[in-house]
Amino acid sequence: MMSRSFLRLALAGAVASGAVLLAGLPAEAGKAPRTVPVRLLALNDFHGNLEPPSGSSGRMVDEHGNTVDAGGAAYVATHMKAMSDKNTIAVAQGDLIGATPLISAAYHDEPSVEFLGKLGLDVAAVGNHEFDEGYAELKRIMKGGCHPVDGCSPAGQWKGASYDYVGANVLFKNPKEKTDALAGLGKPGQVDKLLSDWGVPALPPVSVKWMNGVPIGFIGLVTQTTPDIVSSDGIKDLKFVDEVKAANVASKVLKLLGVKAQVVLMHEGDQVTAGQSPDACSAIPGAGNRIATQVDPEIDVILSGHSHQAYMCRVKDPAGKERLYSQGGSFGRVITQVDLKVDTKTGDVDRASVVADNQVVTRTVAADPEISTFVETWKGRVAPVANKAVGKISADITNTAAPSGESALGNLIADSQLAATKTGGNAQIALMNPGGVRAPLTYATSGAGEGDGVVTYGEAFTVQPFNNLTQVVTLTGAQLKTVLEQQFTGGPNNQAFTKILQPSANFTYTYSRSAAWGSKVSDMKIDGAPVTDTQSIRVAANNFLVGGGDAFLGFRDGTELWSGPLDIDAFVDHLSKNNPIAPPATNRITVVD
Repeated sequence: MMSRSFLRLALAGAVASGAVLLAGLPAEAGKAPRTVPVRLLALNDFHGNLEPPSGSSGRMVDEHGNTVDAGGAAYVATHMKAMSDKNTIAVAQGDLIGATPLISAAYHDEPSVEFLGKLGLDVAAVGNHEFDEGYAELKRIMKGGCHPVDGCSPAGQWKGASYDYVGANVLFKNPKEKTDALAGLGKPGQVDKLLSDWGVPALPPVSVKWMNGVPIGFIGLVTQTTPDIVSSDGIKDLKFVDEVKAANVASKVLKLLGVKAQVVLMHEGDQVTAGQSPDACSAIPGAGNRIATQVDPEIDVILSGHSHQAYMCRVKDPAGKERLYSQGGSFGRVITQVDLKVDTKTGDVDRASVVADNQVVTRTVAADPEISTFVETWKGRVAPVANKAVGKISADITNTAAPSGESALGNLIADSQLAATKTGGNAQIALMNPGGVRAPLTYATSGAGEGDGVVTYGEAFTVQPFNNLTQVVTLTGAQLKTVLEQQFTGGPNNQAFTKILQPSANFTYTYSRSAAWGSKVSDMKIDGAPVTDTQSIRVAANNFLVGGGDAFLGFRDGTELWSGPLDIDAFVDHLSKNNPIAPPATNRITVVD
């Protein structure tokens, strides 16, 4: 339950502002300048990439149209130092942790959060991946303490994040009592109205930072689709409400505090036209644009994330005035620099002064020595685990989708989950979500240095970094067909785009591209035998899918839940028992027009 923590965060700068404000005044006349400068440096979707990301995840199109190597914590630090000045506030737009490489994930992302503290991060919105291990774990990351199961990391007891996490649209579902987080503002009627419109926040909704004698208010937002894309059990007590409504209420809270310069840090964004400069307004209007154009006109800047794209746009607020709407890619490949001026008389941003630039984090600069040492320390700590050989492959096994929507690696993971859940869970088939297959297995690469085809634990973990449980539920044949129909757009589950579940080898079916939703799937067979509507089928999947993740709500109708090993353990076990393993065929699904 949230108490006065939000109020303390919001007012912390105000309590100390007297000294800061006086220090910013010219000594000779005591007359404040008309405007003061503020620089924002923003990072989004870092996903724990302490080491330089590889492959396409480590490349970026720069301002000149060239594709360059980008990212890596030591290079982020070098660029941040070069871009920072005395007017700088460092911010982030979520997914700083979660879905991370083993160097971070092995220690529950404490290394990444520590790095961000060293970077000087001041405030960050939560992203959906901040909830990967649940709300309780997010609070531990914020406040400190050792992991309740795995204990302390090699660095000792975790001290907590040195920056503020904010999320205005994350509320408790059924609070036992009203929060007093907004108490003491001297306007109880208005506060009560805000609370009745809003609910009880589970996280600080806003953070106020002072710069050059003026307060800057930051509103955190996370995509309201979070319950569909993280495991349900860890957020069962939370609800994620409409971003626009929450932002507008948070904006009013800031105005009650006298804060008129307002910035939204939003973990939601849009897709882009590929191959354009990171400074181009290449965003295709979608969920991010809706929020950026509809939130309160008092909000001056919208910094976004979630879609892993780089763009720099100006959009109209509801009053018809332009404001910045941008995003900086992902994995530490881009830092967004925003320079603006705040009117000292009104306390508001002069929007005509706003200048922004997406700067690519190139690797042509010298790596920051302190952060390089920091990363090497954690590499050493995780190396014995990461470099352990767990199996061999006979050729590349990729996560590239075939025309059917299957990938060889997705099918292999489904096979591994079926093998892991037959005994105990009595699984008959398995299904894997394609978004959970994060990287290919490459034949010619081996972190263990043991020769071509060797798969290390670190490489396997990179494929599946979520530590989901394998689970089994009973579905009828009709319910299974509904789940498969939910792969496609046009249904009541509001699937944003087609997501083909990866099937185990013993499960086949046909889908029609042209058939209406609800009639697309046919000819389902298990081990060659037709599936009937009334038969009971034990279906294995990870707990993310079983909880209705990726809008596969039909899984929630499953009964007789059984939980098995972690998905990474099932995958590693399958690799170790099938040496060498060949890329599975992608012919389990038949597609007709």
